Amino acid sequence: MNIAIIGLGLIGGSLAKAIKLHTSHKVYAADKNSDTLKAAVDCGAADDAMSDMTQLKCADIVIVCLYPGDTVEFVRNNAKNFKSNGIVTDTCGIKSQICSVLNGVAAQNGFNFIGAHPMAGSEKFGFDASRADLFDGASFIVTPVHKSSPAVQVISDLALRIGFGKVVTATPEHHDRMIALPSQLPHVLACSYVLDADAEQHRGFSGGSFRDVSRVAEINDRLWSELFIENSAPLTEKIDGLINNLSLFKKYISHGDSESLRRLLISAREKKESIDK
Repeated sequence: MNIAIIGLGLIGGSLAKAIKLHTSHKVYAADKNSDTLKAAVDCGAADDAMSDMTQLKCADIVIVCLYPGDTVEFVRNNAKNFKSNGIVTDTCGIKSQICSVLNGVAAQNGFNFIGAHPMAGSEKFGFDASRADLFDGASFIVTPVHKSSPAVQVISDLALRIGFGKVVTATPEHHDRMIALPSQLPHVLACSYVLDADAEQHRGFSGGSFRDVSRVAEINDRLWSELFIENSAPLTEKIDGLINNLSLFKKYISHGDSESLRRLLISAREKKESIDK
C-alpha cells in the first residue's frame, strides 16, 4: 500500500520507522519542518516527501499525526484530496470531539475515517525521539463508526504487523472516559509533583521514586493542554478522586491515626497487587 503520514513528531516518526521496518509498504511524509522531512527520507523512515496535498489521492491510508485541533482542520481542508473509499486515521489521545466531526466529513466526501489512538509514547517528543520499536507490545485503540467495516480490519492488521500487541475497539466516549486515569491523570500528577518548592533540592535525598513519579512532567505543553481541556469532564472527575484520596492521607497523618493510615496503605497495596495479576 501507499501510506501517507502527516506530521513527523514522536508518534508520526515512530509509525513511519515501524512501517518501513516491518512491511513493504511505501511511506510518504508531510511535515511543516523541511529539515525533519529530509531527515526522515535520509534515514529511510519515508520513501519520499509530499510537496503537494493533491498527492493524497494516491494514498491508500493517510495517518494524521497532529494535535487534535490541527487534525480536524487538516482533514476538513483536504477532504476532497483523499482517495475515494480510502482510509484516513488519526493518533490523537482524545476521540469524542474528533470523531463526531470527522465521521461526518468522511461520509460526505467518500472516504473512511477510523479514529485511533496508539497507546505508547515517551516523555521526549519530536522526530529525533522517534523509534521503530516504540509500539512493541502496546495497545492500539480504534473507535470506528462500524466495527465490521473492512477499513477497521485493514488498520488493525497494520497495527499488529508493526508491533502492537493487541487492538482494542471502543466507542469514542468510552475511550475518553477510560483514558483519563491511566494516561492523563499521571501527567497532571507528575506536573503537580515537580512544582513543589523543594523539588529542585531532591538530589542526594531521593532514590528512584522521584524519577518514577516525575518522569512524564517533561511534557509537550501545547499537546497536553489540548488533551486535558477537550477531555475536561472525565479528567476533572479523576482529579477530584485523587484529591479525595490525598485528603484521606493528610487527615490520618495529621491526626496521628496510624490504624486508619495502615488500612489505607494496605488497601492500596492489595489493589495494586490485584491489578498486576
